[in-house]
Amino acid sequence: MIGPDVALRLAGEDARIAEGHKLVAPTLLRSQVLSLLYRSAQRGDLTRKDADRQLNYLRALRIRLLGDRVSQSVAWRIAAERGWADTYDAEYVAVTQLQADSFVTLDKRLADSVGDLVNLAPVEDLYP
Repeated sequence: MIGPDVALRLAGEDARIAEGHKLVAPTLLRSQVLSLLYRSAQRGDLTRKDADRQLNYLRALRIRLLGDRVSQSVAWRIAAERGWADTYDAEYVAVTQLQADSFVTLDKRLADSVGDLVNLAPVEDLYP
């Protein structure tokens, strides 16, 4: 399971993923990544050309996007139990619990808040 922060890091580095890894994420990953790249381009942190290159990398990345009824139900329960204001982070946790061995995120706050729910792994584990 990768979060949008990891997806953008992989895209920014044009990274190769080590064989044997099967990446998964909730379907909302696409919208989050698009929004983050748009904001970066608007701020001038990236050119439109660089943002497009990263989007093309991510479109070609072999990643299974999930957003079925079960994962949404689990995300709702997790967000409610944690008292979170929305379900975005909970969707990543739910898909990790249901479909992945571990969750890879660069967000320390998120990692600290979900470490009791899922296994965490460093982004370096994805590289060959």
